[in-house]
Amino acid sequence: MEQTLRVCVFGATGYTGIELLRILSTHPKVRVTAATSKTYAGQDVSDAIPTLRGTTINCLKLTEQPEEDFDLAFLCLPHENSMDLVPELLGQDKKVIDLSGAYRLKNPEEYPTHYGFEHSHPDTLNRAVYGLPEIYKKEIKEADLVANPGCYPTAVLLALYPLIGSGVDIDMIIAHALSGVSGGGRKPKQNFHFPEMTENFFAYGVQKHRHVPEMESVVRKVSGQQIPLRFTPVVVPSSRGMLATVYVKTPENNIKDLYDEVYAGEPFVILTNEPPSPKWVIGTNFCYLFVHYDSKNSLAVIISAIDNLGKGASHQAVQNMNIMMGFDETTGLMNWATFP
Repeated sequence: MEQTLRVCVFGATGYTGIELLRILSTHPKVRVTAATSKTYAGQDVSDAIPTLRGTTINCLKLTEQPEEDFDLAFLCLPHENSMDLVPELLGQDKKVIDLSGAYRLKNPEEYPTHYGFEHSHPDTLNRAVYGLPEIYKKEIKEADLVANPGCYPTAVLLALYPLIGSGVDIDMIIAHALSGVSGGGRKPKQNFHFPEMTENFFAYGVQKHRHVPEMESVVRKVSGQQIPLRFTPVVVPSSRGMLATVYVKTPENNIKDLYDEVYAGEPFVILTNEPPSPKWVIGTNFCYLFVHYDSKNSLAVIISAIDNLGKGASHQAVQNMNIMMGFDETTGLMNWATFP
């Protein structure tokens, strides 16, 4: 008889935690045995998260610390909390998927600059596998610690991967990405307050953004080159969704066939003949890509659409879990977007 994987979600009442619980509640090979929340500790899941009423986990009690045993942990926590919790869980022989940025960068010296803290566990950084399945599937399968990518890097790197992995000459990469407000987390912030966010949109982190070294690291490893990368993020008045436009200066013009070849057989990457919309992917693990070569300017233009809470966070985390545990990677994830 096949065993059920026991799962704990740490930080279950933030946006990524709630989305994880929603997916896991219908996953045929998973049982959520524990879910933690400081804010809602003592409440049933159905009381703290009304959208999960009637699911298989609606009576699960939220606690500050897990009270039931588990095999795998999803960490939907602030970066510094995850940083300290990961070695503890690994020491208990748990598998860990960390949705924070605490283990995405290999160089501990980059954390003070980009995350604002010293990394206390540099040795554990070497155990972490970057959890972008379309690039690192083999490594994820053998991992006990997966650093789930950020939403911006997921959208940008999936747009770039066939080019940077092909050995073509690339002079420059420019990425511009739009994100829904949920990417900023559930904790209220003044600039996301409805009167200030509605009918408004703004760039941020223009001088320095914490996801840039994450993207640069993968580009460098995959391409074997030090390719300049310029990234600008923009928040738009939408609750979720992400659209990235990536410009690559390259003389290589036969790029459509390259993308068809690289992503053949990848269940969650869909190539389209028209620029995609975030509406196509809300609530899913899919990434839609539109590929165009601008011969006048020698530019590859790739447009990528994902759900920042889906392929950009919780759904990708479940995809990573499926690969780690030897399940079919699509298990529990073949749901399509709601529309309109």
